[in-house]
Amino acid sequence: MMNKLSNKALGFIVLAVLLVIISVVILFNNKKINKQTTTIYGAVGGGKENFLADEEFTEILEYEYDLDVVNDTWSNGKTVKEDLKRENGDKYDFVFFSDQRFYDYFKTPATGDEAPRDTVLNGSLTLNTPIVIYSWDVVVDALIKENIVTKTDDVYYITDMNKLLDYILNGKKWSDIGLNNLYGNINIDSTDPVTSSPGATYYGLLLSIMAGGTINDKNVDENLPKLKEFYEKSGYMNNTPADLFEMYLKTGVGAKPMIVDYEKSIIDFANSNPEGYKQIKDKIRILYPTPTIWNSHCIATFTENGNKYLNVFKNTDVQNIAWKKYGFRTGTTVGSYKVSDAKVDGLPQNIDKTVSGLRMNVYNKLIDYLKEEQ
Repeated sequence: MMNKLSNKALGFIVLAVLLVIISVVILFNNKKINKQTTTIYGAVGGGKENFLADEEFTEILEYEYDLDVVNDTWSNGKTVKEDLKRENGDKYDFVFFSDQRFYDYFKTPATGDEAPRDTVLNGSLTLNTPIVIYSWDVVVDALIKENIVTKTDDVYYITDMNKLLDYILNGKKWSDIGLNNLYGNINIDSTDPVTSSPGATYYGLLLSIMAGGTINDKNVDENLPKLKEFYEKSGYMNNTPADLFEMYLKTGVGAKPMIVDYEKSIIDFANSNPEGYKQIKDKIRILYPTPTIWNSHCIATFTENGNKYLNVFKNTDVQNIAWKKYGFRTGTTVGSYKVSDAKVDGLPQNIDKTVSGLRMNVYNKLIDYLKEEQ
């Protein structure tokens, strides 16, 4: 008799638990159905499309912040020259630059034929990734012997950038440093600084290094000819970093011994193509120039809803998604992420030795000089 009662009681408990679960599911679904969200609009630069479309990220926007975000594609250059409005004439709630120099420049008054700019309420450097140089094990082993690269705590640093630049400018061959299987002169492939934001950032770094870390009108003018020589020795350049990184992975050390790209590229690749990363992870090397330079994606807000969107990026879950899946550091020196969460070998927790990005007028001067016919 007692056994029958125990079974009956157990049955009631199971039924009660099921009813609770069903009630929670119904309540949650009703909450989703009745969810009231505010639609906001942003003018957004490239390089972060996959992250902004990430399902986890968009769910956080909707269910924690009541936001539905429409991202319109704008180039950085367009944002500072044309009237920053949607096709229907409405104003944006925010602009999300992919280069800090345009963010800084946008906050200055319009000049010449530039359209008047909206007043910026708030803003910050939101998603960050440093310039790195991708190479291969045999190349890096040779550079270590040349005292150009140093390995510290399983991270590879280019500790003598000036020596590496001198090798390139002087036409030193790969065979001169013992790499007899590599053809031609030592070189670092990059995107074109004249047409590509990553390329311009990299050449800004080179100019800073050549100028000893301090940029002024005098040392810029003194070093531009040297930078132009470097540019001319670099040969054909891709216009998009995605194409260059793909060629690096697919064609290998013979075709692409060294390339310039962002740190985020390898993290994004490892997450989107784990089998592919597994195949090449023991051969590739990530080199951190000393110093390096940040590429920062920056938000400028124009409305209170824009401010609300900016605050989303303080959310720890959002920061973890940005780092683990897409390789964006959410703080330029120290973030809330753990570097090991990215599951990519050879990444430093902190990046301390950096140079500041150049002002817009210096970049314009640099690019104009590179374009000049000599």
